Amino acid sequence: MTVLIDPPTWPAHDTLWSHLVSDESYAELHAFAARAGVPRRAFDHDHYDVPLAKYDELVAAGASAVSGRELVLRLIRSGLRVAQRDKRAH
Repeated sequence: MTVLIDPPTWPAHDTLWSHLVSDESYAELHAFAARAGVPRRAFDHDHYDVPLAKYDELVAAGASAVSGRELVLRLIRSGLRVAQRDKRAH
């Protein structure tokens, strides 16, 4: 089981945001997010957007802190990455 989180560097809505992903399965990701109290509405195609205020809590709950580059590379290697063009189609 590997759930990954990148640093909170994405600005929006008066805070910074991280991405929470699994390099194993969406089921693993959804289960982790539910246990950690991350609402399902925060799921965006292949990741959860999580605010800076949740970052330390998610790492303490078991998410592995990685760079943004590492997160994307591992998501791509897992086969779970949704291409930008596919995100626009939905």
